[in-house]
Amino acid sequence: MTLADGLLFGGVALTLLGLAGVIACILKARALKAETDEAKVRAAMHGLVALNMGGVGAAFMGLGLMVVGLIL
Repeated sequence: MTLADGLLFGGVALTLLGLAGVIACILKARALKAETDEAKVRAAMHGLVALNMGGVGAAFMGLGLMVVGLIL
């Protein structure tokens, strides 16, 4: 296995991890629609924003690793 292969497969794994985080964020946000207590919704949304940013960031970094792996 070469360095390029490692970057490519690592990038795929990181991208899939980020995608799973974004999907989890979507599912949790759908579950919050039924909540009536505004304070609970606000508190949960703060956590969802962090999860979403982490998922998107991980997916972005994974895609970057894949591009570098493909270039090498």
